[in-house]
Amino acid sequence: MILVVAEQREGKLNRATWETLVGAQQLAKASNAPITVLVPGTGAGSVANELAAAQVKEIVTVEHAALEPYTPDGYTAALQEAIGQLSSLDHARDDPERIEGSPTYVLLPHTYQTRDFAPKLAVRLDRAIITDVTAIKTGTETAFVRPMFQGKLTADVVPQGPAPHFVTFQIGAYRVDQVARGASPASVRALSVNVDASTIRQKPEAPFQEAKQAVDLSQAERIVSVGRGIKDQSHIAVAQKLAEALGAEIAASRPICDAGWLPMERQIGSSGQTVAPKLYVALGISGAIQHLVGMKGSNTVVAINKDPDAPIFEIADYGIVGDLFEIVPAIIEAVKA
Repeated sequence: MILVVAEQREGKLNRATWETLVGAQQLAKASNAPITVLVPGTGAGSVANELAAAQVKEIVTVEHAALEPYTPDGYTAALQEAIGQLSSLDHARDDPERIEGSPTYVLLPHTYQTRDFAPKLAVRLDRAIITDVTAIKTGTETAFVRPMFQGKLTADVVPQGPAPHFVTFQIGAYRVDQVARGASPASVRALSVNVDASTIRQKPEAPFQEAKQAVDLSQAERIVSVGRGIKDQSHIAVAQKLAEALGAEIAASRPICDAGWLPMERQIGSSGQTVAPKLYVALGISGAIQHLVGMKGSNTVVAINKDPDAPIFEIADYGIVGDLFEIVPAIIEAVKA
């Protein structure tokens, strides 16, 4: 069995969960294993009904007071017991090998929350974990591809030791629209867990918001991103007008944010956010590997650059070689028309 741990908050599903489901379905196709989706947290019922549309065996919800608000201790304890119930690990402590019908893999989206609790959970169960995976290679053995050295190299990693193996998928590794839908809704059932509240050491405050205009670009469907080709901070307005015309979010490569021309939360790349929008418009971005790592999962990439040899054109679906200050106003007028 392949177990996918969904991420949701107050009944709203993180779209990265859908991307993880695509990876799970690829893995299931190669191994002929059923997929179970585990939905922890309050409000899991509405999210479960949404996920039931996917081609999976079942949806399992886990609701407990210890899961709200989120704490790594609470999630680790609840998920440890849930995985134990699903895999019968609690009844096989003398046999560390995989039980028939238990999870071979536990898959999660590589979000900030997952980074917080997943390593702790894997260590608690004494199981291997592979993080930030971008692809799966199947054959005589299954290997997970992950970037190294800020995306300059990739490694094929094969987990060792007994199952289940934990794997987190980089945001943008798979496209949401690639999810296979089931012919009928998957079954939904609730799982009860016991968590000792006294073992939760954290007392979180309300989620921190850096600024009112802060945005989670990983959830954006359209993005207009600017690079050094924009030349001056005053020219950001040109990109902003295009973003407004397209109903898109504005973003940038690292040099623009380092210069303070746009807030750091607008940075895309290996040291910024990883995105996978339906449309990504790159204005004056050369396409350094550190930037490509953050946006290569975009569905459609449009690049505008004066340099015909810019690396961005190697991954662009549509490329325009020319002056963005002439081309962008023309695109804005065409969009408005």
